[in-house]
Amino acid sequence: MPQTPLVATTGRATGSPAARRLRAEGHIPGVLYGHGMTPVSVTIERRELRLALSGPAGANTVLDLQVDGRSYPAVVKDMQRHPIRRTVSHIDFLQVNMNEEITVTVPLRLEGEAKAVIAENGLVDPAVDSIEVTTTPNNMPNEFVIDITDMQPGDVIRLGDVPMPAGVTATGDSDMPVVTILIMRASELESDAVPEAAEGEGGEATEGDSAGEASSAD
Repeated sequence: MPQTPLVATTGRATGSPAARRLRAEGHIPGVLYGHGMTPVSVTIERRELRLALSGPAGANTVLDLQVDGRSYPAVVKDMQRHPIRRTVSHIDFLQVNMNEEITVTVPLRLEGEAKAVIAENGLVDPAVDSIEVTTTPNNMPNEFVIDITDMQPGDVIRLGDVPMPAGVTATGDSDMPVVTILIMRASELESDAVPEAAEGEGGEATEGDSAGEASSAD
């Protein structure tokens, strides 16, 4: 598997005030560790990190992390984000051996349209949005894709039903639901129509209720 280059620098000041200054200047503080090495505090450019992780593998991209003239094969182990802006505030890099297994979380994506489920007023519900696996960096999949086209009401896709590429093993219980079907009962459909009937009887009360809902959605 080709590695994506990313340059990191060392020698940054530690502490919260220094970290805030770095972030304000478009940098991200981080640390590199793994394989018995002494952890190294590093700094990377926010824009360069975004570019490095913009490929199909996303956050699971295998990086050629270049630090002070040395190259380290590494993956992103953890990204801390600002609670409101959701920008990356700190990043952990794990040095890896391309032939040794690591544990990673791989995104799950559904494709297709389950017409038989829709015909029964049902919804396809992804129970998870990712699957944890053990694999070598060389065998790491970019994502798992499940085709839901043939799903029927009452169907459940479990972890054991998801095909795993060679060299990839799911860590969870094989009976764990991954995709389920939700069917809207007739009583629920009728209850959804009640507010519409009430609107004609009590326009003022309905207007107040609608304002409350909009406020909570914000």
